[in-house]
Amino acid sequence: MYILYWRKRFTEQPVTDFCSVIRINSTAPFEEQENYLLLCDVLPEDRILREELQKQRLKEILEQQQQERNDTTFHGVCMFCSEEFLGNRSVLLNHMAREHAFNIGLPDNIVNCNEFLCTLQKKLDNLQCLYCEKTFRDKNTLKDHMRKKQHRRINPKNKEYDRFYVINYLELGKSWEEVQLEDDQELLDHQEDDWSDWEEHPASAVCLFCEKQAETIEKLYVHMEDAHEFDLLKIKSELGLNFYEQVKLVNFIRRQIHQCRCYGCCVKFSSKADLRIHMEETKHTSLLPERKTWDQLEYYFPTYENDTLLCTLSDSESDLTAQDHNKHVPVISEDTSKLHALKQSSILNQFVLRESLKN
Repeated sequence: MYILYWRKRFTEQPVTDFCSVIRINSTAPFEEQENYLLLCDVLPEDRILREELQKQRLKEILEQQQQERNDTTFHGVCMFCSEEFLGNRSVLLNHMAREHAFNIGLPDNIVNCNEFLCTLQKKLDNLQCLYCEKTFRDKNTLKDHMRKKQHRRINPKNKEYDRFYVINYLELGKSWEEVQLEDDQELLDHQEDDWSDWEEHPASAVCLFCEKQAETIEKLYVHMEDAHEFDLLKIKSELGLNFYEQVKLVNFIRRQIHQCRCYGCCVKFSSKADLRIHMEETKHTSLLPERKTWDQLEYYFPTYENDTLLCTLSDSESDLTAQDHNKHVPVISEDTSKLHALKQSSILNQFVLRESLKN
């Protein structure tokens, strides 16, 4: 799709309208100089195309993963003891992890599992170590090597296996190592100098727009409304968001702020401080983009690990209106025994990505 798109565009306008011209051998005689054309995502049109293709790819991968997760017709053979397994792929993967200490990851993190297992089986059939990929003369020698060297595992740095893990499809142009490194660096950047009271607030929720932490979600909501004019409860009520939609909205905002991009006008800044000043001055904190922008499958995945705010989201309308209702409840002294906290759980439905790749 990428090549077909640009082949069409190059017939419509000069190539130099899209590509940067790089001249090499500039000090050589003119006839020996060469020009190279560079097409990259610095060009907004190219960036948008790459993002759309990545979204489409992520959609396909998640659909494939869901299909494999629900599949009950799986048939596989253990690579180490030749025991056969029927039903779901997780049965075989859990068996190899439990009985043979061979763990390739949680079943829910893997996609195209059959192809993955065939790739590993082919290496073993060729008497090749799964970790260092050295070849041995017979199965017993290979088995002893993998046991003694603790090579009964796959090499995480082997890019051949990247396509089998969902994490590698989450962000455009980033591998699982870059995603994890980014998360670790974010934690280091926000470390507090004084750790004396860390045990007092083990589950503090962090503001969407700054480093403010609150002991309770109610205090955090008040802070975001007072400091940033962002009322999450009001947005939830007006848009009728259920739990999963709230998760996607919060993760969308987290990612935009992490990338120093204003979601109200799509302008990117050099630092979070500059972004925060801009959003507060322009009131863009409350200027949410169209629903189709953030209501995407990719935003089911949190930007930061252990985001406490996600754990406090509620699907109950009673949470939205409890404060207003309490204002009108008469207080009757000496008779509180009949007061009960009521909470109705709603049925949560999974949502499917509705936006298709734009031609």
